[in-house]
Amino acid sequence: MADSDIGLIGLAVMGENLVLNMASNGYQVAVYNRTTSKVDDFISGRAAGQPIVGTHSLEEFCSKLKRPRRVMIMVKAGAAVDKVIEGLLPYLEPGDVVIDGGNSEFPDSIRRTNDLAEKKILFIGTGVSGGEEGALKGPSIMPGGNPEAWEHVKPIFQAIAAKTDKGEPCCEWVGRGGAGHFVKMVHNGIEYGDMQMICETYDMMKNGLGMSNQEMHEVFAKWNSGVLDSYLVEITRDILGYKDEDGVETVDVILDKAGQKGTGKWTAISALDVGQPLTLIGEAVFARCLSALKDERVEAAKVLDGPGTKFEGDKSAMIADLEQALYASKIVSYAQGYQLMRAISDEKDWGLNYGAIALMWRGGCIIRSAFLNNIRDAFEKDAELTNLLLDDFFQHAVENAQAAWRRVVSTAVTLGIPMPAIGAALAYFDGYRSARLPANLLQAQRDYFGAHTYERVDKDRGEFFHTNWTGRGGTTSSTTYNA
Repeated sequence: MADSDIGLIGLAVMGENLVLNMASNGYQVAVYNRTTSKVDDFISGRAAGQPIVGTHSLEEFCSKLKRPRRVMIMVKAGAAVDKVIEGLLPYLEPGDVVIDGGNSEFPDSIRRTNDLAEKKILFIGTGVSGGEEGALKGPSIMPGGNPEAWEHVKPIFQAIAAKTDKGEPCCEWVGRGGAGHFVKMVHNGIEYGDMQMICETYDMMKNGLGMSNQEMHEVFAKWNSGVLDSYLVEITRDILGYKDEDGVETVDVILDKAGQKGTGKWTAISALDVGQPLTLIGEAVFARCLSALKDERVEAAKVLDGPGTKFEGDKSAMIADLEQALYASKIVSYAQGYQLMRAISDEKDWGLNYGAIALMWRGGCIIRSAFLNNIRDAFEKDAELTNLLLDDFFQHAVENAQAAWRRVVSTAVTLGIPMPAIGAALAYFDGYRSARLPANLLQAQRDYFGAHTYERVDKDRGEFFHTNWTGRGGTTSSTTYNA
């Protein structure tokens, strides 16, 4: 009987928990998994007694759904999503809704929106953030795609989403085409940056200040009740205080070789494609790449010496400085992420609502933090704000943190402790606040060796010049363009 409100394909961790979340909110859910034994195990296990219907084929699955059918796919990004959609099409009708809830690349969601629209099928590419616990108790949900689909899924999505302290659902329509997956990609890029900056702070505490895990646990616990109040600071507190059954501090026995699934890399590539200085997230991605060279680093450590300098300052003062440096760098990370969103939104004509995005990230997701309220306030005050650093709140916050930020970076350099993300954040800040950068020399170099031309400060913008630097180059110049 076709009485299920929504169906979900893919019973891995996120899929199972989303289904249980939907069921707990009063929705009947049909489920299917390619390995059908997973369906049986789920129905007889965690789903027992819930309004959840197991199926063993795509045809049976679709037959259980109310019309218009709402199908959510939770499988690995890429070809697997296309394969599932292809298998579904014979059993779908015009007006049915297909939702990709995985971490797909946003160009794929643009393509799928257009391809399915030709078949009169409504497509949604939605970012879902919050991990296992978020999926079960309330994730951040970022849907985009065919606008006609939103009314069909809005009640379900907003019911299962996380809620702010004021009861607002952390889910709202993002925009057309690939907008939903794009915003989720930027979320993940910011997540990469936040995690790397926390790791750099931990490194300074551990190897610079000689702090124990318990001492660091207490510091992060204190920070989590201040300006750094956030999910990632909270779990760092827990990790640093955790011991296994033998009393071993678990963080110390974990191999220092980071993995990644690609969303941070996609964010950095997108920034390069549209010429946005996403320096912090780029450094966070490269830091993971460097960590992956574990065997090389072990050999290099045997022959490459650092400064051998010991920290001899006031430890408590440096801890206070670290809090401010981490806070200021975090502001830069979001400022860069929002710059990228604006650039892509303008290019794709998506008209992203930046305040609403901050609200969607306020609860449920991995980067949720208290100051997202301040980001929403900034864009509600000025919807055309070009950079978060120009908002009064963030301008003053960075101004107050600036001296501490510089002391942290200079101390890290003196001690030989790498701070690629926090250092990149400070360099970006110094570059962004500079009315004149040394790119004039760079343009002269380009003109010297490639006749690429340059503009002049004493002439109108848009007028280009070439100098015959050697006396042998003639007057012919290259075309001017930005790649």
